[in-house]
Amino acid sequence: MSLSPGYDVVVIGNAGIDTNIYLYGQEIDFSVEANFTQNVDCVGQAGGYAARGYAALGRRAAFIGALGRDFQGDHVRSVFTQDGIDTRLVFEDPQGTARSVNIVYPDGRRKNFYDGRGHMLLQPDLPACRELLASCRLAHFNIPNWARHLLPFARQGGALIACDIQDVQDPGDAYRQDFIAWADFLFFSAANFPDPMPLVQHFQRINSRAVMVVGLGAQGAALAVNGQVQHFPPPPLPLPVVDTNGAGDSLAVGFLASYVLDGYSLEDSLLRGQIAARHCCTLRGVSDGLIAAPQLDIIYQALKAGI
Repeated sequence: MSLSPGYDVVVIGNAGIDTNIYLYGQEIDFSVEANFTQNVDCVGQAGGYAARGYAALGRRAAFIGALGRDFQGDHVRSVFTQDGIDTRLVFEDPQGTARSVNIVYPDGRRKNFYDGRGHMLLQPDLPACRELLASCRLAHFNIPNWARHLLPFARQGGALIACDIQDVQDPGDAYRQDFIAWADFLFFSAANFPDPMPLVQHFQRINSRAVMVVGLGAQGAALAVNGQVQHFPPPPLPLPVVDTNGAGDSLAVGFLASYVLDGYSLEDSLLRGQIAARHCCTLRGVSDGLIAAPQLDIIYQALKAGI
């Protein structure tokens, strides 16, 4: 297989169908057998949001991940193709396309039930992955088990490596250590920790060179560089928060596209990532409509001007 050079980014991770369950009330009533909800399917999961986010910003993106030979997988492939995302290295999960379930509360908070299907045992085409990763500026990793084998290829090919290790529960979790150690840019959510500093300090002991971006939910985000940590509150945008699915992926995409691909400063790149994340929170049950470059530029320039 011959892959043409010049990709801005290769996204490595899981994509599939998200089933978003929107509650009409504030909580699930477990005292009764049935609850009425609104259930909406969309192309999602971390790799899906990330790949579509770069495409929405006009970036030349390729995707490495597994899909089933089923209706859901065909739909994801079709959407990616329409977005202009290169899917030639999408490989097959014989257990089928992953379908995750996200219970979404009226204020946009969610509880996620991830479906990894067969990703602990899958193996992509390694020589083809090596060739593809030699053709990009940025390799954006999510954390299916098979993806760890591609980390050395990205480094050998000269790409910068970004790893999004999602919501951390145990900083010493052995599963995530490869991704932490290889990352030039490390993204994670501190949703399970009231104070993110112990996480930052732990990860810096493993990988002191990594630029770390910490998602703090409604409290904004933090940026850790060379042992120094800055906190950034949410940007003052009059946008509703209706669904937080994909917000962390959008934060990473907006930051990386701005810093790695466009040369913005770290601080301005974080602001642009926050804008992308906040925009994502206005989208209910859909990964269509992620922020485009002109819209991101307009909002960013208005915030910088104090408008």
